[in-house]
Amino acid sequence: MGPGIITGSSDDDPSGIVTYTQAGASFGLSTLWTAWLTLPLMISIQEMCARIGLVQRKGLAGVIKQYYSRTLLLFILLLSIPAIILNIGANLYAMGTVGNLLFPQIHPQIFSLLAIAILLWLLIRFSYKKIASILKWLCLVLLAYAIVPFLFQQDFRTIIRASVLPKLEFSREYIAILVGILGTTISPYLFFWQASVEKEEINHQKDNVNNNMISAMRSDVNAGMIFSNSIMYFIILTAATVFYPSGLHQIETVGDAALALLPLAGGQDYLLFSIGVLGTGFLSIPVLAGSISYMMAETFQWPDGLDKKFYQAKGFYLTMAVCMVAAFCISYLNISPVKALLLTAVIYGMIAPVLIVQILHICNNKVIMQEYVNDRKANLLGGICLLLMTLAAGALIFLTLAA
Repeated sequence: MGPGIITGSSDDDPSGIVTYTQAGASFGLSTLWTAWLTLPLMISIQEMCARIGLVQRKGLAGVIKQYYSRTLLLFILLLSIPAIILNIGANLYAMGTVGNLLFPQIHPQIFSLLAIAILLWLLIRFSYKKIASILKWLCLVLLAYAIVPFLFQQDFRTIIRASVLPKLEFSREYIAILVGILGTTISPYLFFWQASVEKEEINHQKDNVNNNMISAMRSDVNAGMIFSNSIMYFIILTAATVFYPSGLHQIETVGDAALALLPLAGGQDYLLFSIGVLGTGFLSIPVLAGSISYMMAETFQWPDGLDKKFYQAKGFYLTMAVCMVAAFCISYLNISPVKALLLTAVIYGMIAPVLIVQILHICNNKVIMQEYVNDRKANLLGGICLLLMTLAAGALIFLTLAA
């Protein structure tokens, strides 16, 4: 397992869990099919980002800065960084809420601060190899969501039918949840993270990129995205078969979801769901904060990399710390978690099409990618992803203005 499994798993962060839970609770099994629709699109975009990192030995920000416009890069940063910080804040709030449910003697804010302290200590103390190993083990926590739906009786025939036969509803609420799912699964911060960690991987090997490396990377990305969307599928399935039949159609936070599971499904489900939230929070926050650190370091030519000691890359690590602290402050300013997630989705929706166009252009540029340019299949899937994300961005902006 390489960086792809970490990228995929971090996509199922507490914010994503809220989105998927709301989809199942609001519309039952009718959104299960989205897990398979988004899978090839996620694989396509993340594979391109990984290939850029391997071929160029740079992150996405570094490549855009070298070969394109610095103004474009600054525009992308100005849009991306606030959205990522809001995303971190939503995740910290979720971790604090669930941590308080499991350990009532610890205040949610104290739990969130403890999480920040633990994460910063780990990121500064250990090498990239050790951190990657810890994050990969944390991925296993997500398997809790694959267990929860099977702790009570299911109608598998109905589930299979809903999984393979898309059911569309032409309502504002249904379109909003589809847009939310797209924005959650195809998130811009993952583009930057994937390219940067592939850069770290190849720098460890100290070899030139070759076809074997590209093949291994593709297998890793495929496995990571399949794992990610499988977990998404099981979260929607849990909400659709536990909350929806019980008439509980509005889930605004993961705390709501965890508390609702206790009387409806029992203690085992509640405990597994809560552990999953904490585990994926510890997994996703380093990815979110790390993506900002890589972006800033490459933009301003700071030393970067999780293998470097603090004194070797102060700007890189201080950026992580500032992002986490800022996110903590935002998360407890009486801002509704749902509104924070909506604002994050709007910003992600605006920046994703711009980034996808840039990624497609890079991956078709022989000067940058040499013989590792896109084939027809990659361009087709990338084009479909661009079209869907552009439509999603337009729909999200329309729904936000009409609200």
